[in-house]
Amino acid sequence: MNVLVWLAAILFILMVLIGGKKGVRSFVALFLNFGVLLLTIIIMTVPNVNPIILTLIACTLISCINLFYINEVNRKTKTAFISTMITIVILLFFIVIVTEKSMFQGFGEEEIEEISVFSLYIGVDFTKIGASMIIMSAIGSIVDVAISIASSMSEIRNHNPFISRKDLFTSGLGIGRDILGTDTNTLFFAFFGSYLGLLIWFKDLSYSFGEIVNSKVFSAEMINILCAGIGVAIIIPITAWITAYFLVKTRDK
Repeated sequence: MNVLVWLAAILFILMVLIGGKKGVRSFVALFLNFGVLLLTIIIMTVPNVNPIILTLIACTLISCINLFYINEVNRKTKTAFISTMITIVILLFFIVIVTEKSMFQGFGEEEIEEISVFSLYIGVDFTKIGASMIIMSAIGSIVDVAISIASSMSEIRNHNPFISRKDLFTSGLGIGRDILGTDTNTLFFAFFGSYLGLLIWFKDLSYSFGEIVNSKVFSAEMINILCAGIGVAIIIPITAWITAYFLVKTRDK
């Protein structure tokens, strides 16, 4: 417990020194996001609750916290929020189809031994839970890309007030292409970092490459990464177009 307190204190001090008031808001936002996730998980276990709708509500709250609470309500955060919501809805329909076709929901055989003493008849739809899990793991990257593009395009418009909508959109796409590679790699290495122990376990169990790739645990995480990467790719043109439209429209008025 002391380690957690010290690490949290160090993080808070660094965020205050570097980010100032926005750093304080960012630190508080961590706990707000955690509260939203915890409340979502608790409600998700209630029978007859639709996890998809609950996930949409949770994503909306998380987006509001990360955009409006940290960066305040302004032109950049409004366009980033609209772009995020459109992307989440598109991605959610796609992910529901993927989860139903791939049937990766539930637990793999590597996890069964640890939970064998518990009852799995908990009255929830694991297909929808799987789709919700992917969306919740992707929302952070999606919001991050949206605000990065919207903020950069706003700065471009401020330095070049008479830029055309087409040129501004093209600039947004160029910014997005630079972000795309780093963000997808971040998702990829986050998986290997969190599942390094599992990969070592595969090695100790003498799993072949084919057995690793076809194991439910590995496949579920790779589907998670690929779907999150698709979400990051989709939001780039959406944010670029919406931001270019609103910035030029505001200038013309």
